[in-house]
Amino acid sequence: MLNDDLIGVAGGRWKLQTPALVVDLDALERNIARMADHAKRHGIALRPHAKTHKSVEIARRQIAAGAVGICCAKLGEAESLAGGGIDSILITSPVVSEGGIARLMALNARMAELIAVCDSAEIAARLDTAAGEAGKVLKIFVDIDPGLGRTGIRPDKAPALVAQIAGAAHLEFAGLQCYAGQVQHMESPNERRAASLSALQELGALRDGLAANGLAPKAVSGGGTGTFDIDPDAHVLSELQVGSYVFMDRQYNDVWQKPGGRPPFETALYVQTTVISANRSGLVTTDAGLKAFATDDGVPVIAQGAPRGAQYFFFGDEQGGVLYSEETRKLRQGDVLACVVPHCDPTVNLYDRYHIVQGDTLVELWPVDARGRSA
Repeated sequence: MLNDDLIGVAGGRWKLQTPALVVDLDALERNIARMADHAKRHGIALRPHAKTHKSVEIARRQIAAGAVGICCAKLGEAESLAGGGIDSILITSPVVSEGGIARLMALNARMAELIAVCDSAEIAARLDTAAGEAGKVLKIFVDIDPGLGRTGIRPDKAPALVAQIAGAAHLEFAGLQCYAGQVQHMESPNERRAASLSALQELGALRDGLAANGLAPKAVSGGGTGTFDIDPDAHVLSELQVGSYVFMDRQYNDVWQKPGGRPPFETALYVQTTVISANRSGLVTTDAGLKAFATDDGVPVIAQGAPRGAQYFFFGDEQGGVLYSEETRKLRQGDVLACVVPHCDPTVNLYDRYHIVQGDTLVELWPVDARGRSA
């Protein structure tokens, strides 16, 4: 396996064949512990979102730290993580196709706890029929739309769907899901707080109305890394679906840094790249281009290996470029850079393994278990 001969070698991190997806193990473990401590202090459960890391090993560490289970964005991710022994999973996107529902029932049959989401009466009826034919009750969270408009049903229309699911012979109404993705990256702390608490106030009113009619949800799941420190104050969510906190990225670092603050979690994920050409003054080319990073939100930030102020740009599919001042030192062929990725979730999906490092030493290789599992 590429780079496995460097495990345990002093300075092996900087000898990796690149581009390479690198995780700082100590920072990762501190992030997991910090979020677990936060949840414990606030009396709220954690159900971290594996769409970020797609890793059985990281999911195990989150559960060992106290998480009640794991979220997956897609059915394929859930199948992969369940195959690795993760036995309590919430799939946060609706499963609606005939083939998908069949796979959902097969997965439910072999897991201790599988929870699906639903936002329509038609799909609820189909899930009920399929669960009856499969012979095992399926737990359902009703997916609530907080104004994002992506998935979910608006709160004023949700009670009828909740009643349908609660009354179904082969479904169990297990709770509500509500993810306000539109507020997670708001850079103004006051605006982010106001927007998140407003969405949760609406969700709380729905929860209380359901309870008054004998349909109290057992769990209310939602939130994210951008609002992890806001949402417990609303006393509405019973579990947090935080994901990116394990790694952090430029997007989430900006949430706290741009208003002048400091991110509450450490950057643990990097793409490592090597300078392959250095023939121009103040400009070098690396081996990590558009194929090495998710490109939906700008460019990477160089964390190590280049003079202060150096700027990364995409130089093509296979190459990146670095503009810098030579006043401090000159970059040369073979120099290695570590870059903070713009967006961690889709960047991880581009790689099939993590290079786990402690300091300058490569200590392990972990597979990206659910890579490409979009179905």
